[in-house]
Amino acid sequence: MPELPEVEVVRHGLAPAVTGARIERVTVLDARSLKRHDGPAEDFVERLAGAHVAAAVRRGKFLWMPLALGEGGFGDPVEALVVHLGMSGQVLLRARDAEVAPLTRLLFDVHHPEHGALRVDFVDQRIFGSMAIDPLQTTPDAAAGGHGSPLPLVPGQVAHIARDPLDPAFDEARFLSALRARRTGIKRALLDQTLVSGIGNIYADESLWAARLHYDQPTSSLSTRKARELLGEVRTVLRRALDEGGTSFDAQYVNVNGASGYFSHSLRAYGQHGMPCERCGRLIVREQFMNRGSHFCPGCQRLRAA
Repeated sequence: MPELPEVEVVRHGLAPAVTGARIERVTVLDARSLKRHDGPAEDFVERLAGAHVAAAVRRGKFLWMPLALGEGGFGDPVEALVVHLGMSGQVLLRARDAEVAPLTRLLFDVHHPEHGALRVDFVDQRIFGSMAIDPLQTTPDAAAGGHGSPLPLVPGQVAHIARDPLDPAFDEARFLSALRARRTGIKRALLDQTLVSGIGNIYADESLWAARLHYDQPTSSLSTRKARELLGEVRTVLRRALDEGGTSFDAQYVNVNGASGYFSHSLRAYGQHGMPCERCGRLIVREQFMNRGSHFCPGCQRLRAA
């Protein structure tokens, strides 16, 4: 599943092409991609026709585009087009006359004041992703709802998602306190999107390897110093992945131009089972965890007594 770096790469590429653009036409090729929209496909199409996109915003793994509905697109946004990529969703920028790729579920014809006519395609092989129009609500802390817009607004479908570690409004002290108060393993806590968002299986494994922590180490056993060290490693891993365009193992994850990221070449734990640990030489192992796998070094990521 795309995690914070992958979704941010998409947001970053999408923003200059859609911010200020007018949605001229929406074509629904597969209504299953509207499963989180409160209404039929016709409602989705009618409400988007003529709307102006105010920005492209991200929190954790969620992406949204606030919609300015006033005359000329200058009204205050009251709702947003919410995008979740699911397991295999792609948001691609295309020329209006480009061939429509197989597995395309939604098409958006937009007109940008500088870039002219464009098409935004939502492609999704497994149809776990979705798009929906959702009302915006004020953030409880009055800070920006997400990266990409200063507005203190967040869609209702995203409001329960915690801020991510790269968010300027991320409350580090509150996170560290909540983390140590949890009675669970550290990786389960990192994957809890109500505690901290944007960290999925790949970047949890990489961050835990960097911090020399076993994935099942109880959160209550972490000292404040160790918890702060882990948070620092999470930020380092996420920033490095962003610099390298995210992690691509196949053609399913690409940026808006269809290009793959290359952080997969920098992985030290995830997917490296059977390979020697870069630190101690022991072989990286993979264990079953929450219907997925955890990759770690048994030599330098030992489970320690609580």
